[in-house]
Amino acid sequence: MSQIQNLQTVDPFADASKGDDNRGQTDLIHIRVQQRNGRKTLTTVQGISDDYNKKKIVKQCKKSFACNGTVVDHPEYGEVIQLQGDQRNNICQFITTVGIAKKEQLKLHGF
Repeated sequence: MSQIQNLQTVDPFADASKGDDNRGQTDLIHIRVQQRNGRKTLTTVQGISDDYNKKKIVKQCKKSFACNGTVVDHPEYGEVIQLQGDQRNNICQFITTVGIAKKEQLKLHGF
């Protein structure tokens, strides 16, 4: 009898996970606004690359937007920037003018 060679197990999605294009969901920068108590809101920015120093970004945002902010280490999302108030439009403009990301890479969430 001859040996059948084509009955080996092959993962059909193995090459899909190591794709060359980096256009997945991880490239997006998510900008969310969360309602606190009363009229108070909180803007969070998630997905900025680790190549950038987030503390320096927050320092410049605090000066430009006249608000308070911090960098929080989230267990699931990594380092997340938090800014007081609804700063969605300001942070979008800041990220695009500084050159951190393009307009297409920004995803706005919230009401």
